Amino acid sequence: MTTLKSKLKEDLTTAMKARDELTSSTLRLTLTAITKEEVSGKTSRELSDDEVQKVIAKEAKKRREAAEAFAQGGRTEQAERERVEGELLDAYLPKQLSDDELDVIVGQAVQEAKSAGAEGPRAMGAVMKIVNPKVAGLADGGRVAAAVKKLLAG
Repeated sequence: MTTLKSKLKEDLTTAMKARDELTSSTLRLTLTAITKEEVSGKTSRELSDDEVQKVIAKEAKKRREAAEAFAQGGRTEQAERERVEGELLDAYLPKQLSDDELDVIVGQAVQEAKSAGAEGPRAMGAVMKIVNPKVAGLADGGRVAAAVKKLLAG
């Protein structure tokens, strides 16, 4: 068992003993998503820590999107619960890059793409190919794309 998955299970046990319903339900759902990912496909396999992190990131993103949708629908109590669940899952992910750090990495990638001959808004794909491996798991794809568009636009 991967160390991240075992940490989730240990934290689930602790939350259950403390009768922390919010934490235990969030961790249960996340562990279920991990198990579902492990058994999908033709053969079951054990996920690596990186793959487990991707599943956790996907679950956290779902919570943020749900919180936004509930807030727009006027269901503030449910929106707050989803937001707290997302923050709980974020604790298991690596620290996200700040906007300044992301801009530096994107700026370097834009220069690299321009030296390879890519110019203007059409260079988006080339720049994203350079940036994505560097920021994988450290920045949301939407933030990265927005930063690339901003720098390519001028």
